[in-house]
Amino acid sequence: MYVQTKKVAPWGTKDYVKTILFFLINYIILGALSALAVFFNVRDKAGNATFPESLTLFKEYFTVTETRSNFIYLMIALALILFVIYMYYYYERRDFLKMGKNIAMMFSILIVSLVISYAIGSIGHVYARPIALCALLSLLLIDRASAIFMNVAMCMIMFLADTYTGAQYSAGFSALVIGFSAGLVAIYLVSGVNSRLKVLLMGLVVSVPIIVSIFVLEGADFDHIPFMILNGVSAGMFSVSFELILVPIFERIFNQITSYRLSEITDHKFRLMRKLISEAPGTFNHCLVVSNLAEACASAIGEDSQVARAAAYYHDFGKLSNPAFYSENQMGSNPHDNITPELSAEIIMRHTEDGAALLKKYHMPQILIDVALQHHGTLPIRYFYVKASKMTDGELDIKNFSYPGPKPQTKIAAIIMIADGCEAKARTIKDRTHANVDKAVKEIIEERMDLEQFTDCDITLKELDIIRATLVNALVGVYHDRVAYPKLKLVKRKD
Repeated sequence: MYVQTKKVAPWGTKDYVKTILFFLINYIILGALSALAVFFNVRDKAGNATFPESLTLFKEYFTVTETRSNFIYLMIALALILFVIYMYYYYERRDFLKMGKNIAMMFSILIVSLVISYAIGSIGHVYARPIALCALLSLLLIDRASAIFMNVAMCMIMFLADTYTGAQYSAGFSALVIGFSAGLVAIYLVSGVNSRLKVLLMGLVVSVPIIVSIFVLEGADFDHIPFMILNGVSAGMFSVSFELILVPIFERIFNQITSYRLSEITDHKFRLMRKLISEAPGTFNHCLVVSNLAEACASAIGEDSQVARAAAYYHDFGKLSNPAFYSENQMGSNPHDNITPELSAEIIMRHTEDGAALLKKYHMPQILIDVALQHHGTLPIRYFYVKASKMTDGELDIKNFSYPGPKPQTKIAAIIMIADGCEAKARTIKDRTHANVDKAVKEIIEERMDLEQFTDCDITLKELDIIRATLVNALVGVYHDRVAYPKLKLVKRKD
């Protein structure tokens, strides 16, 4: 999962109120689920619980001092766990916590994982629960650090549910032992695996710590070895199976970007890629080169190279609105020759907003929409400004010939801005020696720094220097001089 790193404004009162309110709502949901678990687990002395007798037993549950105290303890423990989660994200990932969508996604992962695990434990067996599901979903939809933390929270809540909701489980510590070990193994094994088939096969590997934990909990109960192994394998396979089923749903609901989705949208057979190839082939070729440059730069400074590649593919998607107005798609005639420079600039500038709108229409990931909108920042279009200046005697406001912004908000957007400009600049250099290309790349970066295009993202001077060196090496390789082929007329040989 790609996590955006951008400057975050200081928190105001509304931010505190909003985030606390989100946590309170989800605390109420967890409390209601706990009460529901109690309802399904209440039994009479004979071990029966049929409706409406179960409703009476449920009411009696809260009249008994001991069971009522247990439930109160459960509610207090849940509140403490949620408080710890809030504090962790507040101090470690405040930018993530500030967005209500992220909080909703985080708790949806937790709640869905709890419900599925509890249901399978009630219907089947406690050892068959997909206890690693929360860790896997958090890994793919948020990041590894969150996956580790959420796995611990999941295990603690499952332990509390097993202990204080009347669940008839023989191993009360199964959630702590199995969940912690299986969750961590799943996190580190599945991380970086982009093939869904390989992830499914990982379910067998995830089963290993589950089976070992079951043997530890059950002791030397050799009579049930086949049954325990079956449950352990089921737990591992359930974890990855539900993960594969739920990830696309979470991707759609929360518009998240995962390695699976990145592989899908960067495939040249993807419908939007086919649209770009067929309607604006010149733009596609430009985006292809920029994607290679951006991928190399992102990898060099520790950003997600797969996200950079996808963002580069779609950064000029707005040119589909008027492909003939861009030089890379023109075949001789130039429609700008027949209109004013002001109108030309307006059409060119519009492609950032058009791109963002089109990508939003097709429900593409937010980072791609942001890059399409931000990759030109507030840069001026010098060509049409100069052309217009020659046609008037008065002073022209360069703001009328500048992109509306916003400026790049993330390092990925800054990389695309630089790579986009350098690719265009490199094509104009006749003698593409290392020194000439280096000079051109420096000019592009320095110009954007002088125009304060990187003030809204946390990219550093050291990272900009790494990007410069990476781009120079890549561009020299892409546009290297080729050996001239000798003129030789070949004649078909006659036997």
